Parts: sequence; C-alpha cells; structure tokens
Amino acid sequence: MLSFRNSSLPRLPDGFFLERFKAPAPEALNRLFARCRESTYAPEKIALALKHSDCHLSIYEKKTKLLVGFVRVTSDKGLNANLWNLVALPGPFHRQLVAVLVHQVLEILRREMPGCSVSVSASQSNLAALEAQGFLVDPGGIRAMGYRLRKGPLSRWRWSSVRR
Repeated sequence: MLSFRNSSLPRLPDGFFLERFKAPAPEALNRLFARCRESTYAPEKIALALKHSDCHLSIYEKKTKLLVGFVRVTSDKGLNANLWNLVALPGPFHRQLVAVLVHQVLEILRREMPGCSVSVSASQSNLAALEAQGFLVDPGGIRAMGYRLRKGPLSRWRWSSVRR
C-alpha cells in the first residue's frame, strides 16, 4: 500500500471533472502543453503515445470542457511505472490540480500494478505538488538523464539532463 505524506486527500476544485477512459484529442493536448510552456508534438506522435500508454488522466473545466490538466503512464507492469506529460494550467488551482492527478494515478497504479516503482518526468513548477505526494527529488544523489532523438546527422543529437 502506498503511504502518502499528506494525510488529507487532494480534492478536485469545484467546477472541474476528472476523465480516465476517454483520451483527449492531440490538438487539445498540444494547446495545454503550449499554455503550460511545455514542448508540443506532432498530433500523430501524441496519438501513438496515447495508444501505447497504460493509462491517462485528464482534468477538464465543467463549463467550457477545456482541458486543464493531464498525465499519462507507461509501465512494464512488473517493476517500473513512469508518469509522463504531467501538466496543469498555471493559475490559482495549479498545485491542487497536479496533486489530484498524481494522487489519482498513484491510486490506479497501487490497484493495477502493485509493487512497481514510480518515476516521473515533470517540470520545476510541479515539484511542490509531487513532494507533497511523497516523491523525492534525486534520492541518494541519483540524476536522471534523458536523450531526445532528433532527425539529422548524429552530430546534431544532444543529451539533456533533467534539472531541478
């Protein structure tokens, strides 16, 4: 069972709803990524990523049906689960929306993939909400590294380090 540092469960603010089973349109995700100052992707790549994800959660505004938060999970279903594209619109509910996404996805993983270690790729703006849910930044001095493949000659490919 996951132990959460926070004894109170994060609650979705009034006026929002959570969607687990219907994936958002790639265009809606790109709009959200852009508004959160994250990288955007070709719609066909987003569709492929969603197709190969084990689960995803979206948060929408009730009145406008605007996508305001998102996270997706990939896993080997044995040892590791990875959270990707964790985003929530900047504003007064940002931390609360991130906390709800993380808490809900951890509950899903606890039920459906118990025993998996969980890692997350997230921006600096999400650290406080992640730490409140029990995530540690660089535990034991471990540094995550990422490699983004780019088209073109090998000399144009670059390493990038995940920063705090």
